[in-house]
Amino acid sequence: MKSHSLVIGYLLWIFGFIGAHRFYYGRPISGTIYFFTLGLFFIGWLVDLFLILEMQETADDIFVQGPLDYDLAWILLTFLGVFGVHRFYQQKWLSGLVYLLTGGVFLLGIIYDYWTLNEQISEVNCEGVL
Repeated sequence: MKSHSLVIGYLLWIFGFIGAHRFYYGRPISGTIYFFTLGLFFIGWLVDLFLILEMQETADDIFVQGPLDYDLAWILLTFLGVFGVHRFYQQKWLSGLVYLLTGGVFLLGIIYDYWTLNEQISEVNCEGVL
């Protein structure tokens, strides 16, 4: 079983010029660079179409599978993160409520979570407790 999906990776690649697929596969530095350069001026974005398989395999080797699903967490962060839904999913009730009341802590919390969501999920999965 894989921790990160190719389907989700390719769907996020559509928004790859802002680095979405790179964040998903645990590459926050290049994701940030893509965000500020529009996917390295769209050229890197096109090249990544062929690199996603390797990124997915690497993510599967690094991140721990367990009770929390990476794909669902990333979908929740991407589309409902401002409401803290991804934090509620991880049973981080207090920070989820704070995100809900502050718009994802004024969007800065969302940026933080784009950088760290894989590690947050991996940590919970290592504990194996929900």
